[in-house]
Amino acid sequence: MNRRLAGLLMPVLCAALRAAPVVSAVLVFCVLCVAAGIGVAGEPLPGAAEGTIEGHPALARAPRHTRTAKGRAGDAVNVAFVGSEEELHCVLGSAGWYAADPITLRTSLRIAADVVLHKPYPHAPVSDLYLWGRKEDAAFEQPVGDSPKQRHHVRFWRSQEVDAKSRPLWLGAATYDERVELSRTAGITHKIAPDIDRERNKLVHDAIRSGHLDGYYWVDKFHEAAEGKNGGGDRYVTDRRLVIGVIGLRR
Repeated sequence: MNRRLAGLLMPVLCAALRAAPVVSAVLVFCVLCVAAGIGVAGEPLPGAAEGTIEGHPALARAPRHTRTAKGRAGDAVNVAFVGSEEELHCVLGSAGWYAADPITLRTSLRIAADVVLHKPYPHAPVSDLYLWGRKEDAAFEQPVGDSPKQRHHVRFWRSQEVDAKSRPLWLGAATYDERVELSRTAGITHKIAPDIDRERNKLVHDAIRSGHLDGYYWVDKFHEAAEGKNGGGDRYVTDRRLVIGVIGLRR
């Protein structure tokens, strides 16, 4: 076991042992597997193979897909975090993800120019998608190469419902932008890679390595279908699971 990684994960293990018995077993197993190097970005995260663990109250009525401004089905919801807005920004910032700039004329012109000129733009804006009748509350990305045409990115929406510790659920849709293209339904947009589970797993692995997660758990069969298309017509495939990270900052 990597000593540095083990040192980061020991507080996670201790927190898991204090959790409820059923959840604790999954959290401990996940932490030990990650510390041992079993899971790497792009591979399935360790976790319960079957069944659903009861978790945040907002899960009961959680939407499965985002929507475009025209009401079409958008990207699939595949990741979530439990914590405050400050904690969400802290864990993703520590994990090497950048908050996206808002869409303005200036940022729109810049991303277009940077794609053409192959210049990096770590805070490039993302197009708006909708959940619970409103656009995303936060968006983050991780650049790839020297152009914003390729990037890891995720949008989040804050739930109105909170758990027993007054923490909201941040439902997210994580995808990888492969390239920029002209879509019949969305105009000029990014084309996403079909394996959205890979992006989900990478995001949670990055969060784990930041040292700010108490653990994570799965909601199996969150999606009815194992494949679909987003608002731009891009095909995606999934194992149908939602992963939920529980943020635990050490102040």
